[in-house]
Amino acid sequence: MPAIRHSFFSFFSRDLAIDLGTANTLVFSKGNGIVVNEPSIVAINKLTNEVEAVGKEAKEMLGRTPGNIVAIKPMRDGVIADFKVTEKMLTYFIHKAHNRKMLVRPRIVIGVPSEITPVEKRAVQDSAYRAKASEV
Repeated sequence: MPAIRHSFFSFFSRDLAIDLGTANTLVFSKGNGIVVNEPSIVAINKLTNEVEAVGKEAKEMLGRTPGNIVAIKPMRDGVIADFKVTEKMLTYFIHKAHNRKMLVRPRIVIGVPSEITPVEKRAVQDSAYRAKASEV
């Protein structure tokens, strides 16, 4: 029975592969190719701590916003430097790639550098799970 349930739900889901890079994040969707290729940047409002923009939109805001909006690059040297911002960025990109109501959570593969520590690897996995992945 689990195999039947898995095949049924996989019909509604998309398997995603994410290259979470320092400069850009790419999301590959099985059957659709690269569906997201955007800068790994998040614009945050310092006063409210809310995300104002992610990816291309956040990059376009650089230098054109009031002083209370800051651009954050949550990845440094291939590892997560800011866990909360990375989670928000991942959530945005997963929703953008999935582009429908997430009735079934996607299975996700995330490429990470081979030299990251087990703690950093776990942080990437935890961020993806909190971003609504079913498997990482």
